[in-house]
Amino acid sequence: MANIKSAIKRIEIAERNRLHNKAYKSSVRTLMKRYLTAVNAYSANPTPEAMQEAQQRMSAAFSKIDKAVKRGVLHSNSGARKKSRLARMLKAAEAVNSAAS
Repeated sequence: MANIKSAIKRIEIAERNRLHNKAYKSSVRTLMKRYLTAVNAYSANPTPEAMQEAQQRMSAAFSKIDKAVKRGVLHSNSGARKKSRLARMLKAAEAVNSAAS
C-alpha cells in the first residue's frame, strides 16, 4: 500500500475509473448479446416485426459502443470492429432469408 498521499489518491481514482469502465464494457456486451438473440429470432422466423426488433437492438448497441468510445473506455478501432461485426451478422441473416424465399 502506498504511503504518499498523492499515490493513495491515484490508487483510489484508478479503482473508481476501473469500475466505471467495467460497467460500460459490461453494458456493451449485454446489448450485443440482446442484439444477437434478436438476429437469431429473425433468422428463425423472418417477419417484419422481428426485423424491426433486431434493428432497434442494433441501434441501442451502436449507441452504447459509440458512447464507450467517446468516453475512452473502448479504443475507436475496437468500437468500429464491434459495430462492423454486428452489422455483418444482420446482413448475413437477411441474405439467408432472402435466398430461402
